[in-house]
Amino acid sequence: MPMRESWAMGDDANIVPFSINVPDEQLLRIKNQIVDYPWHYMPDDGGWAYGTNMSYLKELCAYWLDGFDWRAQEKKLNRFSHYKAQAGEIDVHFIREKGSGPSPTPLLISHGWPGSIAEFQHIIEPLAHPERFGGDIADAFDVIAPSLPGFGFSSRPSRPMGPRAMAGVFATLMTDVLGYDSYIAQGGDWGGTITSSLGHDHAPACKAIHLNVMSVRHPDGPMGAAEEAWAAQFDEDQIMLDGYRTIQATRPQTLSYAMNDNPVGVAAWILEKFHDWSDIEGDHVESAHTKDELLTNIMIYLVTGSFNSASWIYYGRREEGGRTLSPEGRRVEVPTSCALFPKEMLRWPPRSYVERVYNITHWTEMPRGGHFAAMEEPELLIQDVRAFVRTLK
Repeated sequence: MPMRESWAMGDDANIVPFSINVPDEQLLRIKNQIVDYPWHYMPDDGGWAYGTNMSYLKELCAYWLDGFDWRAQEKKLNRFSHYKAQAGEIDVHFIREKGSGPSPTPLLISHGWPGSIAEFQHIIEPLAHPERFGGDIADAFDVIAPSLPGFGFSSRPSRPMGPRAMAGVFATLMTDVLGYDSYIAQGGDWGGTITSSLGHDHAPACKAIHLNVMSVRHPDGPMGAAEEAWAAQFDEDQIMLDGYRTIQATRPQTLSYAMNDNPVGVAAWILEKFHDWSDIEGDHVESAHTKDELLTNIMIYLVTGSFNSASWIYYGRREEGGRTLSPEGRRVEVPTSCALFPKEMLRWPPRSYVERVYNITHWTEMPRGGHFAAMEEPELLIQDVRAFVRTLK
Protein backbone atom coordinates (compact mmCIF):
# COMPACT_ATOMS: atom_id res chain seq x y z
CA MET A 1 0.00 0.00 0.00
CA PRO A 2 2.43 2.69 -1.15
CA MET A 3 1.98 6.39 -0.57
CA ARG A 4 1.92 8.48 -3.73
CA GLU A 5 5.27 10.08 -4.40
CA SER A 6 3.60 13.48 -4.86
CA TRP A 7 3.15 13.85 -1.11
CA ALA A 8 5.81 14.05 1.54
CA MET A 9 5.36 15.41 5.05
CA GLY A 10 6.07 19.12 5.06
CA ASP A 11 5.86 19.60 1.27
CA ASP A 12 2.15 20.43 1.29
CA ALA A 13 1.35 23.87 2.67
CA ASN A 14 -1.96 22.43 3.86
CA ILE A 15 -0.15 20.21 6.40
CA VAL A 16 1.07 22.19 9.38
CA PRO A 17 3.05 20.80 12.35
CA PHE A 18 1.26 21.24 15.65
CA SER A 19 2.10 20.84 19.31
CA ILE A 20 -0.07 21.02 22.41
CA ASN A 21 0.81 24.01 24.57
CA VAL A 22 -1.95 25.19 26.90
CA PRO A 23 -1.45 28.69 28.35
CA ASP A 24 -0.62 28.86 32.04
CA GLU A 25 -3.53 31.20 32.69
CA GLN A 26 -5.98 28.67 31.29
CA LEU A 27 -4.62 25.96 33.59
CA LEU A 28 -4.83 28.32 36.56
CA ARG A 29 -8.43 29.20 35.74
CA ILE A 30 -9.41 25.53 35.65
CA LYS A 31 -7.67 24.94 38.95
CA ASN A 32 -9.41 27.90 40.59
CA GLN A 33 -12.79 26.70 39.34
CA ILE A 34 -12.20 23.31 40.94
CA VAL A 35 -11.19 24.97 44.21
CA ASP A 36 -14.34 27.12 44.17
CA TYR A 37 -16.77 24.38 43.17
CA PRO A 38 -19.86 24.42 45.47
CA TRP A 39 -20.10 20.77 46.46
CA HIS A 40 -23.67 19.72 47.25
CA TYR A 41 -25.03 16.27 48.20
CA MET A 42 -26.10 12.86 46.92
CA PRO A 43 -28.51 10.15 48.14
CA ASP A 44 -27.31 8.35 51.23
CA ASP A 45 -27.48 5.02 49.41
CA GLY A 46 -25.93 6.48 46.25
CA GLY A 47 -22.74 4.73 45.31
CA TRP A 48 -22.74 5.01 41.51
CA ALA A 49 -26.40 4.07 41.07
CA TYR A 50 -27.62 7.63 40.53
CA GLY A 51 -24.64 8.78 38.50
CA THR A 52 -21.07 9.76 39.32
CA ASN A 53 -20.24 8.99 42.94
CA MET A 54 -19.51 12.23 44.81
CA SER A 55 -17.00 10.70 47.19
CA TYR A 56 -14.85 9.44 44.34
CA LEU A 57 -15.28 12.67 42.37
CA LYS A 58 -14.01 14.64 45.39
CA GLU A 59 -11.04 12.28 45.62
CA LEU A 60 -10.31 12.75 41.92
CA CYS A 61 -10.59 16.53 42.22
CA ALA A 62 -8.24 16.58 45.20
CA TYR A 63 -5.68 14.72 43.10
CA TRP A 64 -6.42 17.05 40.17
CA LEU A 65 -5.39 19.99 42.35
CA ASP A 66 -2.43 18.50 44.20
CA GLY A 67 -1.12 15.53 42.23
CA PHE A 68 -2.03 15.81 38.56
CA ASP A 69 0.62 17.36 36.31
CA TRP A 70 -0.87 18.53 33.01
CA ARG A 71 2.54 19.59 31.73
CA ALA A 72 3.85 16.05 32.19
CA GLN A 73 0.84 14.66 30.29
CA GLU A 74 1.21 17.32 27.61
CA LYS A 75 4.83 16.25 27.16
CA LYS A 76 3.77 12.61 26.78
CA LEU A 77 1.25 13.55 24.10
CA ASN A 78 3.78 15.76 22.32
CA ARG A 79 6.25 12.90 21.96
CA PHE A 80 4.17 11.99 18.91
CA SER A 81 4.23 14.04 15.71
CA HIS A 82 1.08 16.18 15.56
CA TYR A 83 -0.25 18.02 12.52
CA LYS A 84 -3.23 19.97 11.29
CA ALA A 85 -4.59 19.93 7.76
CA GLN A 86 -7.72 21.14 6.02
CA ALA A 87 -10.10 18.37 4.92
CA GLY A 88 -13.37 19.75 3.66
CA GLU A 89 -14.60 22.36 6.14
CA ILE A 90 -12.61 20.87 9.02
CA ASP A 91 -9.12 21.79 10.15
CA VAL A 92 -8.28 18.25 11.23
CA HIS A 93 -5.78 17.61 14.00
CA PHE A 94 -4.01 14.26 13.76
CA ILE A 95 -1.07 12.29 15.05
CA ARG A 96 1.01 10.62 12.37
CA GLU A 97 3.54 8.02 13.46
CA LYS A 98 5.46 6.80 10.42
CA GLY A 99 5.92 3.06 10.69
CA SER A 100 9.19 1.16 10.59
CA GLY A 101 10.51 -0.69 7.57
CA PRO A 102 10.09 -0.16 3.85
CA SER A 103 6.31 -0.62 3.49
CA PRO A 104 4.27 -0.01 6.65
CA THR A 105 0.52 -0.40 6.19
CA PRO A 106 -1.47 2.85 6.52
CA LEU A 107 -3.84 2.53 9.49
CA LEU A 108 -6.43 5.13 10.48
CA ILE A 109 -7.57 4.80 14.11
CA SER A 110 -10.62 6.74 15.28
CA HIS A 111 -11.76 7.44 18.83
CA GLY A 112 -15.27 8.24 20.05
CA TRP A 113 -17.14 10.07 22.82
CA PRO A 114 -16.19 10.74 25.59
CA GLY A 115 -12.74 9.82 24.40
CA SER A 116 -9.89 11.54 22.58
CA ILE A 117 -6.55 10.85 20.94
CA ALA A 118 -5.24 10.26 24.48
CA GLU A 119 -6.90 6.83 24.31
CA PHE A 120 -4.24 5.70 21.84
CA GLN A 121 -1.07 6.50 23.76
CA HIS A 122 -0.37 2.83 24.54
CA ILE A 123 -0.97 1.49 21.03
CA ILE A 124 0.53 4.00 18.58
CA GLU A 125 4.20 3.11 19.03
CA PRO A 126 3.76 -0.70 19.16
CA LEU A 127 1.63 -0.56 16.02
CA ALA A 128 4.13 1.64 14.19
CA HIS A 129 7.31 0.00 15.50
CA PRO A 130 6.60 -3.62 16.45
CA GLU A 131 10.28 -4.55 16.38
CA ARG A 132 10.88 -2.25 19.38
CA PHE A 133 8.40 -4.31 21.42
CA GLY A 134 9.52 -7.82 20.51
CA GLY A 135 7.42 -8.02 17.34
CA ASP A 136 8.00 -8.40 13.62
CA ILE A 137 8.83 -5.29 11.59
CA ALA A 138 6.67 -6.73 8.80
CA ASP A 139 3.64 -5.88 10.97
CA ALA A 140 4.46 -2.14 11.05
CA PHE A 141 1.79 0.49 10.37
CA ASP A 142 1.78 4.13 9.42
CA VAL A 143 -0.56 5.20 12.22
CA ILE A 144 -2.88 8.16 11.64
CA ALA A 145 -4.91 9.13 14.74
CA PRO A 146 -7.13 12.17 14.18
CA SER A 147 -9.29 14.11 16.60
CA LEU A 148 -12.88 13.86 15.40
CA PRO A 149 -14.41 17.05 13.96
CA GLY A 150 -15.57 19.15 16.90
CA PHE A 151 -13.46 17.11 19.33
CA GLY A 152 -10.22 18.10 20.98
CA PHE A 153 -7.78 19.92 18.73
CA SER A 154 -9.75 19.60 15.48
CA SER A 155 -11.96 22.50 14.45
CA ARG A 156 -15.72 22.28 14.83
CA PRO A 157 -18.21 22.10 11.99
CA SER A 158 -20.60 25.02 11.53
CA ARG A 159 -23.47 22.82 12.73
CA PRO A 160 -23.83 19.22 13.97
CA MET A 161 -22.02 16.67 11.83
CA GLY A 162 -22.79 12.97 12.05
CA PRO A 163 -20.36 10.05 11.85
CA ARG A 164 -21.04 9.38 8.18
CA ALA A 165 -20.04 12.90 7.24
CA MET A 166 -17.00 12.58 9.52
CA ALA A 167 -16.03 9.45 7.59
CA GLY A 168 -16.01 11.60 4.47
CA VAL A 169 -13.67 14.08 6.19
CA PHE A 170 -11.30 11.28 7.18
CA ALA A 171 -11.44 9.72 3.71
CA THR A 172 -10.35 13.07 2.30
CA LEU A 173 -7.58 13.30 4.90
CA MET A 174 -6.22 9.87 4.04
CA THR A 175 -6.37 10.04 0.24
CA ASP A 176 -6.38 13.67 -0.89
CA VAL A 177 -4.29 15.22 1.90
CA LEU A 178 -1.93 12.44 2.98
CA GLY A 179 -1.87 10.78 -0.43
CA TYR A 180 -2.49 7.15 0.51
CA ASP A 181 -3.86 5.04 -2.33
CA SER A 182 -5.37 2.63 0.18
CA TYR A 183 -5.57 2.15 3.93
CA ILE A 184 -7.15 0.16 6.74
CA ALA A 185 -9.43 1.73 9.34
CA GLN A 186 -9.98 0.79 12.99
CA GLY A 187 -12.35 2.18 15.58
CA GLY A 188 -14.46 1.82 18.69
CA ASP A 189 -17.43 3.86 19.94
CA TRP A 190 -18.11 6.60 17.34
CA GLY A 191 -14.84 5.55 15.74
CA GLY A 192 -16.49 2.21 15.02
CA THR A 193 -19.41 3.95 13.30
CA ILE A 194 -17.03 6.15 11.31
CA THR A 195 -14.95 3.10 10.40
CA SER A 196 -18.07 1.25 9.26
CA SER A 197 -19.01 4.20 7.05
CA LEU A 198 -15.49 4.27 5.59
CA GLY A 199 -15.80 0.60 4.66
CA HIS A 200 -19.29 1.09 3.25
CA ASP A 201 -18.95 4.43 1.45
CA HIS A 202 -15.24 4.82 0.71
CA ALA A 203 -14.04 1.47 -0.62
CA PRO A 204 -11.79 0.50 -2.31
CA ALA A 205 -9.48 3.16 -0.87
CA CYS A 206 -10.58 1.92 2.54
CA LYS A 207 -9.68 -1.68 1.84
CA ALA A 208 -10.50 -3.31 5.20
CA ILE A 209 -11.85 -2.40 8.63
CA HIS A 210 -11.33 -3.55 12.22
CA LEU A 211 -14.03 -2.90 14.82
CA ASN A 212 -14.21 -3.29 18.58
CA VAL A 213 -17.86 -2.19 18.72
CA MET A 214 -21.05 -3.00 16.80
CA SER A 215 -22.84 0.33 16.53
CA VAL A 216 -24.78 0.00 13.27
CA ARG A 217 -27.91 -1.98 12.53
CA HIS A 218 -29.49 -3.98 9.72
CA PRO A 219 -32.75 -2.43 8.46
CA ASP A 220 -34.60 -5.76 8.68
CA GLY A 221 -33.90 -6.11 12.39
CA PRO A 222 -33.18 -9.36 14.26
CA MET A 223 -34.09 -12.75 12.81
CA GLY A 224 -34.49 -15.95 14.81
CA ALA A 225 -34.60 -16.67 18.51
CA ALA A 226 -30.97 -15.88 19.33
CA GLU A 227 -31.05 -12.51 17.59
CA GLU A 228 -34.42 -11.62 19.13
CA ALA A 229 -33.06 -12.45 22.57
CA TRP A 230 -30.02 -10.26 21.94
CA ALA A 231 -32.18 -7.33 20.82
CA ALA A 232 -34.38 -7.59 23.91
CA GLN A 233 -31.35 -7.76 26.22
CA PHE A 234 -29.70 -4.85 24.43
CA ASP A 235 -32.76 -2.67 24.96
CA GLU A 236 -32.87 -3.62 28.64
CA ASP A 237 -29.15 -2.87 29.04
CA GLN A 238 -29.60 0.62 27.65
CA ILE A 239 -32.50 1.73 29.88
CA MET A 240 -30.20 3.11 32.57
CA LEU A 241 -27.50 4.21 30.13
CA ASP A 242 -29.51 6.11 27.54
CA GLY A 243 -30.16 9.46 29.26
CA TYR A 244 -27.00 11.23 28.13
CA ARG A 245 -27.46 9.95 24.57
CA THR A 246 -31.01 11.29 24.33
CA ILE A 247 -29.98 14.72 25.60
CA GLN A 248 -27.00 14.98 23.25
CA ALA A 249 -29.06 13.81 20.27
CA THR A 250 -31.89 16.29 20.88
CA ARG A 251 -30.83 19.32 22.97
CA PRO A 252 -27.02 19.45 23.09
CA GLN A 253 -26.93 23.23 23.21
CA THR A 254 -28.98 23.36 26.42
CA LEU A 255 -26.59 20.90 28.06
CA SER A 256 -23.64 23.04 27.02
CA TYR A 257 -24.70 25.96 29.23
CA ALA A 258 -24.41 23.76 32.31
CA MET A 259 -21.03 22.39 31.27
CA ASN A 260 -19.33 25.46 29.84
CA ASP A 261 -16.72 26.75 32.28
CA ASN A 262 -17.52 23.93 34.72
CA PRO A 263 -14.54 21.54 35.04
CA VAL A 264 -16.14 19.48 37.81
CA GLY A 265 -19.36 19.08 35.81
CA VAL A 266 -17.48 17.98 32.69
CA ALA A 267 -15.43 15.55 34.78
CA ALA A 268 -18.56 14.04 36.34
CA TRP A 269 -20.31 13.67 32.97
CA ILE A 270 -17.32 11.91 31.39
CA LEU A 271 -16.18 9.95 34.43
CA GLU A 272 -19.54 8.20 34.72
CA LYS A 273 -18.99 6.63 31.30
CA PHE A 274 -15.50 5.37 32.09
CA HIS A 275 -16.93 3.78 35.23
CA ASP A 276 -20.01 2.26 33.60
CA TRP A 277 -18.49 1.15 30.30
CA SER A 278 -15.14 -0.30 31.39
CA ASP A 279 -14.27 -3.78 32.63
CA ILE A 280 -13.68 -2.83 36.25
CA GLU A 281 -13.58 -4.68 39.56
CA GLY A 282 -16.65 -3.79 41.60
CA ASP A 283 -17.04 -0.01 41.58
CA HIS A 284 -13.31 0.67 41.31
CA VAL A 285 -12.85 2.63 38.10
CA GLU A 286 -9.11 2.74 38.78
CA SER A 287 -8.91 -1.01 38.30
CA ALA A 288 -9.08 -0.11 34.59
CA HIS A 289 -7.91 3.52 34.40
CA THR A 290 -5.46 5.58 36.42
CA LYS A 291 -6.34 9.04 37.68
CA ASP A 292 -3.80 10.49 35.26
CA GLU A 293 -5.44 8.74 32.31
CA LEU A 294 -8.91 9.87 33.33
CA LEU A 295 -7.88 13.47 33.92
CA THR A 296 -5.78 13.76 30.76
CA ASN A 297 -8.79 12.81 28.67
CA ILE A 298 -11.07 15.18 30.62
CA MET A 299 -8.56 18.01 30.30
CA ILE A 300 -8.51 17.71 26.52
CA TYR A 301 -12.21 18.60 26.48
CA LEU A 302 -11.62 21.49 28.87
CA VAL A 303 -8.51 23.10 27.37
CA THR A 304 -10.02 22.98 23.86
CA GLY A 305 -13.52 24.07 24.92
CA SER A 306 -14.91 21.19 22.87
CA PHE A 307 -17.43 19.61 25.24
CA ASN A 308 -20.29 21.32 23.41
CA SER A 309 -19.28 20.59 19.81
CA ALA A 310 -18.22 17.02 20.66
CA SER A 311 -21.76 16.26 21.78
CA TRP A 312 -23.14 17.34 18.39
CA ILE A 313 -22.24 14.01 16.79
CA TYR A 314 -25.31 12.46 18.44
CA TYR A 315 -27.57 15.08 16.87
CA GLY A 316 -25.76 14.58 13.58
CA ARG A 317 -26.34 10.82 13.53
CA ARG A 318 -30.04 11.32 14.16
CA GLU A 319 -30.20 13.65 11.15
CA GLU A 320 -28.23 11.17 9.03
CA GLY A 321 -30.88 8.52 9.66
CA GLY A 322 -29.68 6.72 12.76
CA ARG A 323 -27.78 3.45 12.99
CA THR A 324 -28.51 2.03 9.52
CA LEU A 325 -25.86 2.32 6.82
CA SER A 326 -28.09 1.14 3.97
CA PRO A 327 -31.92 1.19 3.96
CA GLU A 328 -31.73 -1.53 1.30
CA GLY A 329 -29.59 -3.74 3.53
CA ARG A 330 -26.41 -3.44 1.45
CA ARG A 331 -23.62 -4.62 3.71
CA VAL A 332 -20.02 -3.52 4.15
CA GLU A 333 -18.20 -5.73 1.66
CA VAL A 334 -14.58 -4.93 2.52
CA PRO A 335 -12.94 -7.54 4.79
CA THR A 336 -14.03 -6.87 8.34
CA SER A 337 -12.54 -7.95 11.66
CA CYS A 338 -14.56 -7.91 14.87
CA ALA A 339 -12.91 -7.84 18.31
CA LEU A 340 -15.53 -8.67 20.95
CA PHE A 341 -14.56 -7.41 24.39
CA PRO A 342 -16.87 -9.02 26.98
CA LYS A 343 -17.77 -5.89 28.95
CA GLU A 344 -18.59 -3.82 25.86
CA MET A 345 -21.66 -1.82 26.90
CA LEU A 346 -23.04 -1.95 23.34
CA ARG A 347 -23.65 -5.69 23.57
CA TRP A 348 -22.53 -7.54 20.44
CA PRO A 349 -25.22 -9.35 18.43
CA PRO A 350 -24.88 -13.00 17.42
CA ARG A 351 -22.48 -13.48 14.54
CA SER A 352 -25.38 -14.32 12.23
CA TYR A 353 -26.65 -10.75 12.61
CA VAL A 354 -23.23 -9.15 12.23
CA GLU A 355 -22.62 -11.08 9.01
CA ARG A 356 -25.69 -9.47 7.43
CA VAL A 357 -24.06 -6.07 7.99
CA TYR A 358 -20.38 -6.85 7.34
CA ASN A 359 -18.18 -9.20 5.34
CA ILE A 360 -16.67 -10.88 8.41
CA THR A 361 -13.29 -12.46 7.72
CA HIS A 362 -11.82 -12.32 11.25
CA TRP A 363 -13.65 -12.77 14.57
CA THR A 364 -12.08 -12.70 18.03
CA GLU A 365 -13.86 -13.15 21.35
CA MET A 366 -11.62 -11.48 23.90
CA PRO A 367 -11.04 -12.84 27.43
CA ARG A 368 -11.49 -9.45 29.13
CA GLY A 369 -11.93 -5.75 28.47
CA GLY A 370 -14.66 -3.23 27.93
CA HIS A 371 -15.63 -0.26 25.78
CA PHE A 372 -12.29 1.60 25.85
CA ALA A 373 -10.25 -1.22 24.38
CA ALA A 374 -7.15 0.80 23.45
CA MET A 375 -6.85 2.00 27.05
CA GLU A 376 -8.00 -1.10 28.91
CA GLU A 377 -6.41 -3.89 26.90
CA PRO A 378 -3.93 -2.33 24.47
CA GLU A 379 -1.94 -5.51 23.92
CA LEU A 380 -5.01 -7.57 23.06
CA LEU A 381 -6.15 -4.93 20.59
CA ILE A 382 -2.71 -4.57 19.01
CA GLN A 383 -2.31 -8.31 18.53
CA ASP A 384 -5.77 -8.62 17.00
CA VAL A 385 -5.20 -5.80 14.51
CA ARG A 386 -1.88 -7.37 13.50
CA ALA A 387 -3.41 -10.81 13.12
CA PHE A 388 -6.22 -9.46 10.95
CA VAL A 389 -3.95 -7.51 8.65
CA ARG A 390 -1.70 -10.53 8.18
CA THR A 391 -4.74 -12.34 6.69
CA LEU A 392 -5.00 -9.62 4.04
CA LYS A 393 -1.42 -9.80 2.78
